[in-house]
Amino acid sequence: MFSISLSSAVNIVIRTLVIYLVVLIGLRISGKREIGQMTVFDLVVLLLIANAVQNAMVGPDTSLVGGILAAAVLLLTNMLVAHLRLKSPRLRHLVEGSATLLVLHGELIPEHMRHEGLDEETLLTAVREHGVANLSDVEMAVLEIDGSISIVPVGGTAQRGKKVLKY
Repeated sequence: MFSISLSSAVNIVIRTLVIYLVVLIGLRISGKREIGQMTVFDLVVLLLIANAVQNAMVGPDTSLVGGILAAAVLLLTNMLVAHLRLKSPRLRHLVEGSATLLVLHGELIPEHMRHEGLDEETLLTAVREHGVANLSDVEMAVLEIDGSISIVPVGGTAQRGKKVLKY
């Protein structure tokens, strides 16, 4: 329960780093989303991913030390990536992406909407949540990197919203 060979430990570290990278890339590709706006489907996918990659990280090792080692590698790697993204704009862009302009001067930008997986009704819901009645009253709407939609009404200042339902 408390013993692990050096080769098993190194194997767990390498496997865990590879899984971290693959899951990070997969989540990055899946798009922008606020944690508070996750659907039940998103939660199910995350739980299934966690279950699916668990064996890939520790392999045949079922020891307590092996599990603790995998968890420690995940936490340390996450801390390192968080630290490095603050120092490197290029890494920050790779990990977080960039904001996407959805509306400009009251006009939808369909290619950006399609690319982000947003439909017009979802955007209109966010616009109404910001107290703006019509799309024509929106100077600019931006899908931020955290998944929220910021709205700048015609003649107004940016308002940050919480509602984004994007997969």
